Amino acid sequence: MSAIRTAAMPALARVPGVAIVLVVLLVLFGLTGPRFLTAANIANILIQSTVLILLALPMTLIVMTEGLDLSIGAVLTLGSIALAMTVIATGSPALGVIAGLAVGLGFGIANGALVALLRIPPFIATLGTLGIAQGLCLVVTDGQSVVGIPAAIERVYSGTLLAVPLPIVIAAVAYAAVHLLLYRTRFGTAVFALGGNREALRLAGVPDRLMLIAVYALGGLMAGFGALLMTARMNAAHPTAGIGLEFDAIAAVAVGGTSFERGNGWLLGTLLGVIAVGVLRNGLNLLAVPSSAQVACIGALVILALFIDAVRSRP
Repeated sequence: MSAIRTAAMPALARVPGVAIVLVVLLVLFGLTGPRFLTAANIANILIQSTVLILLALPMTLIVMTEGLDLSIGAVLTLGSIALAMTVIATGSPALGVIAGLAVGLGFGIANGALVALLRIPPFIATLGTLGIAQGLCLVVTDGQSVVGIPAAIERVYSGTLLAVPLPIVIAAVAYAAVHLLLYRTRFGTAVFALGGNREALRLAGVPDRLMLIAVYALGGLMAGFGALLMTARMNAAHPTAGIGLEFDAIAAVAVGGTSFERGNGWLLGTLLGVIAVGVLRNGLNLLAVPSSAQVACIGALVILALFIDAVRSRP
């Protein structure tokens, strides 16, 4: 028996904290709510997590550069408003999508320039652009929802591809693309170096500031894609719809094991972190827990996952 226990310990030590937390959450909510482990509810969790996946993937890369993007939720909201207003004004869904992507990309480049060129700390820079984006959301809408979205946009969220919900397909393609970018390209190598050894990157002749701007630009662009899903999900654009999603994205990255220093990141961990946050929110919703208490629970989830990793990494 002791030999089996000894052999099992190294295997258990390789299991990330987020996986343990996710299993515990599934068991806990499965026992407390009969509707939780139904196929329909699991599919609902995955679909509702797709917007967060689009934000958490680039947030992983940003954190790996020892950065942070507090504006990504507000930028997603502004992109959604730009998309909705453009579609209504022109009648063209394609122009609406381009408008949303342009807003996201513009803010992403601005964030990157503030951090890389002006050397403003990422927390301060993106806190400022968060305020700008959130203020613009309220100004251009006068605090009201933008309605009258055509059915073509709504079908992006309600449609299917080979019987698979379209949001899940979009999230899967996004994950595959970012995974390929991070682990199979020179850009991904530069991302690891930006957080781990920036001086070596400079000595290799790689423009580190340009690469850093590109990382933040990717975050903005993904927020623009998230704006499409958010608008399609609500069939409208609301000036506060995405506010607070940056917290969930950062929480998912932290729970997933990405370090805020030394350029250590794990994209699969972020995906598990997103699912863990989605499971937690869904389970709490089924238990009729207020949204304000859910934020506290997500904070506790982050602390718990990091605590498990810290305890298991001790010699």
